[in-house]
Amino acid sequence: MARRSRRKHLVAGAGAAMSAFKAEVMRREGFVVNPGRPDDVKFEVAQSLGIPLEHGYNGNASTESMGQIGGQIGGAMVKELVRMAQEKLANGSGR
Repeated sequence: MARRSRRKHLVAGAGAAMSAFKAEVMRREGFVVNPGRPDDVKFEVAQSLGIPLEHGYNGNASTESMGQIGGQIGGAMVKELVRMAQEKLANGSGR
């Protein structure tokens, strides 16, 4: 099976900011996050869910398991983005 290419951000150069945002959100969720390697938080999330996840190849992992890990991370990020937008709207600043 062909390997999926990494997704690109709509705004060029936003990758570093999104990684920093992920690190901050997951830190607030109670996970230990290395700011230099925020993507590694997936291993801590997997451990908290009881899902075995190794560095490198995880081809034997189920789609459901990987979705649980990504869902917890992405869900927390979306929840924080919504909270931030609501706060801006409540303060009368649309930007």
